[in-house]
Amino acid sequence: MTLQKNRGAVRRFARLLKIGAWLQGLTQRGTPAPFRLLQIGSAFWQSRALYVAARLDVAGMLADEALSSAELAARCQVQEDALFRLLRMLAALGVFSEVAPGRFRNNALSNCLRRDNPQCVRDMILVHNSPELSLPWLHTLEEGIRTGTPPFALQFGAELFDYMDTHPEFDRLFSRAMDAVEALAGDSFAADFDWSRFRRVIDVGGSAGSKSRAILHRHPALEAMVLDRPAIIDKVLADLAAAPRDALRERLQFAPGDAFQGVPAARDAGDIYLLSAVLHGFDDAQCTRILRHVATGIGQSGALCAILEVVMPPQGADYASASFDMQMFMGTRGQERTLAQWQALFAHSGLRLREQVDLQSFAKILLCETTQGVPAISSTT
Repeated sequence: MTLQKNRGAVRRFARLLKIGAWLQGLTQRGTPAPFRLLQIGSAFWQSRALYVAARLDVAGMLADEALSSAELAARCQVQEDALFRLLRMLAALGVFSEVAPGRFRNNALSNCLRRDNPQCVRDMILVHNSPELSLPWLHTLEEGIRTGTPPFALQFGAELFDYMDTHPEFDRLFSRAMDAVEALAGDSFAADFDWSRFRRVIDVGGSAGSKSRAILHRHPALEAMVLDRPAIIDKVLADLAAAPRDALRERLQFAPGDAFQGVPAARDAGDIYLLSAVLHGFDDAQCTRILRHVATGIGQSGALCAILEVVMPPQGADYASASFDMQMFMGTRGQERTLAQWQALFAHSGLRLREQVDLQSFAKILLCETTQGVPAISSTT
């Protein structure tokens, strides 16, 4: 029986994505080739301007007011003319509105840089433009392409996740950015998949539990366990201890752990494992190790596993998914995978694909069950 929900809405969303891609391609094809290449070649100007505006918290300083560049510069403690020129450029891109000469206010885009906005993507802008994630693009991309080595490792001498273990400030920023993905992707993962069939979600690599919270919010009979690295869980528990306890918290448990070493065992068929944007950060051998632990955790219980990831087409990828894949190469040994590549991973892990659930998002849920005979986990895999 399918766990797909909102089939009509999902189809409409897919059609809108295709229309959007067609319109974007039409605009690009209408631009003379030399100018289009110059646009691409200088696109980093835009990202850096946006990054500085996010660092200065310009959107937060504006809030619901319209301010002159002088007033805003005083609040941000920066030089007036320089800020004016930055905002004029961003307003020309549609970020902020210049409502009178030298006077600016927030608009639909810049409002998404405000921390009081549930669709805030400020942390994502900050992490993608941080020295850690921008310097490899600038300095070691070519070497990475020549050698196949992740540019991040070439730049910093360590793998991304090992680096985060020794740089807690960046680790926290990265975690906040990942929690903000819902602002970009929405909560279709909670709405378009029938979680009501289950009693407990085991959220592997769930960080602060934002995915689990969205699911629990829609399904009051569910509970969830979030598993992540001890450093992440310790910070989450410290933050929760200082915050008012809400009703969802009563159904949400946090557990430190390492998916490379094992995952909590399923109780029965009422359990479902969730791996959301976890596996694309790892190579095939690492993914296989994690998935074998999940298969072992499922055992004979009848529990299932939901993998929330981008599924690349075998040909003609859209810009967004192709960009995500390049970012995976930039920082990790992982990748965005085609359906055939996912199925090959499952075949080596004691799992099989039961259903692909489409979402009103760029990602999909791959619902897996165990096969007979889970492969043994060796110390070298």
